[in-house]
Amino acid sequence: MSTARRPYNNRRPSGGGPLPQPNNNINNNGPRPAPAAAAVPAEPAKPGQLRKPVFTTVDQLLPQTQGHTLTARVVSARTVLDKGPAAPSHLRRTRVAECLVGDHTGSVLFTARNNQIEMLKPGNTVIFRNARIDMFKGTMRLAVDKWGRIEVIEDPIGFKVNEDNNVSKVEYELVDVSDKHD
Repeated sequence: MSTARRPYNNRRPSGGGPLPQPNNNINNNGPRPAPAAAAVPAEPAKPGQLRKPVFTTVDQLLPQTQGHTLTARVVSARTVLDKGPAAPSHLRRTRVAECLVGDHTGSVLFTARNNQIEMLKPGNTVIFRNARIDMFKGTMRLAVDKWGRIEVIEDPIGFKVNEDNNVSKVEYELVDVSDKHD
């Protein structure tokens, strides 16, 4: 079973509410009536106001999910690729590092690329915003692309990382589920 991307216009908002409706009031007949089964948010968002992030923990991460915000401490970092430009100096240098990060519930491998490597030094506490879970050889890896953000923060709590529960050591298998019963 392969995972197909849904078209952009069919994506639901991150709050899980109804699909956004286009504003096509060509005839100027007034505003459209609200759908009967529309989910009403607990607090209406004001224009220009950001919603509060919902922090998750490492033990709640699932394969092929995205939009995670979590706080973690860097345990170790190991460079796996350091490929410099060939002759032309206008080409970029490619660097990839695997960093073991975690919180009090568990740990996970984070794939750091290029400028992210400087922020993920062992001992640093970081906040991953809009992170996603990539699958690599059947295991989970945390990653942050251009739509996400990594912030280095000072650790006020000083939590201990639970390295015994490494969710990147769990191997997953892609199973094809069919409607036919044999």
